Amino acid sequence: MSSSNNPVPLNEMERIITLSDYDLDYSGLENNFKDIIHLAARVAGTEISLINLIDSFTQWSIAHHGLDVEQMPREDSVCQYTIMEEDHFEVEDLSADARFTDKFYVDKPLSLRYYFGIPLKTSTGFNIGALCVLDTNFKKLTPEKVELLKLIANEIVNRLNTIKLLQELKSKLNDAKETHKRVAHDIRGPLSGIIGISEIISERGNENQLDEVMDFVTLIHKSSRSILDLADEILTEEKKRLGEPQGDGFNLTVFKEKLEKLYLPQAQNKNIALNINNDPKLATIPISKNKLLQIVGNLISNAIKFTPQGGSVTVDLDLALEMSKKTLKITVSDTGEGLTEDSISSILSGTQGTSQGTGGESGYGFGLAMVKHLVDTLKGKMEITSEEGKGAKFVVTISQ
Repeated sequence: MSSSNNPVPLNEMERIITLSDYDLDYSGLENNFKDIIHLAARVAGTEISLINLIDSFTQWSIAHHGLDVEQMPREDSVCQYTIMEEDHFEVEDLSADARFTDKFYVDKPLSLRYYFGIPLKTSTGFNIGALCVLDTNFKKLTPEKVELLKLIANEIVNRLNTIKLLQELKSKLNDAKETHKRVAHDIRGPLSGIIGISEIISERGNENQLDEVMDFVTLIHKSSRSILDLADEILTEEKKRLGEPQGDGFNLTVFKEKLEKLYLPQAQNKNIALNINNDPKLATIPISKNKLLQIVGNLISNAIKFTPQGGSVTVDLDLALEMSKKTLKITVSDTGEGLTEDSISSILSGTQGTSQGTGGESGYGFGLAMVKHLVDTLKGKMEITSEEGKGAKFVVTISQ
């Protein structure tokens, strides 16, 4: 299966969902792989080694040795072919292969020639990316070196699984804190009612001199008051923490910074203005980052893809607070070619097909379907409004 001669795995939707389940911040992983990516280059005897993860639109280089690269369009990468393979993908001379002769890394100053890639395969059998080595000289790896690179690729997947596990543990701890806070809120109402009733009975009991009833009610009153004090203590502790980053310190300010770091290069490469806004008054309130980078990142990449040069993409991050509930509202709007009603219906039903971008970018047809899947998984809501030729607006609302 392919789109405009670009290869797409038959299990592409499941593959990108598997990658999204890792919930990775592509800009913050380098330190986890510095040693192993250097080792890969040493083993292969090449100038360059990269660890690449491939989503619907972009190849993210989460660790690199010998070449300072963080991302490139998926359709320009060599690793898009590696994820189609079970074992490995090798190109002895990139300049002699019609698929790569016009790519920037083949021309000067990089002048890359040799490529060898091994897919990063999860335990469920999905290739989420590739370990690759490259060189300006012609190479041929021995079978022993290939086996060593496969062991390194397995270790990379193991480390990604460890990162995923740690993030899940942090998420559970944050969920426990939220549950703690909600329980404290929930018990205040009933206990306040019990205390009010017991005070009324106490007053009437005094008038009627019901000694036994009075003793019993007094006990209820004291017990209820002590539990209410405990609830207030719990809430006070939570309120003290409210203005402090919790867990991994994720908030709207951090969210905005990460989106700018990851997606400004894509916008600048196409001469598109990317504007990300948030409310300074809400910017430091802790929020859960669960799947947010994947959801908003895909929406931004899609907006850039369908906006012509000189256009703009705007992201508005908003947060509504109500008691212990937080509702995150994300709006991504563009000045692109817009959507038909049929296209909007197809996206919201998860049946949207592939299409070409305004700059000739290949369409893979799965990015927006994955966004809808992730939003549904989080029990959120996605709305789309558009007018052909006048841009589109995506609004995602998620309760935290």
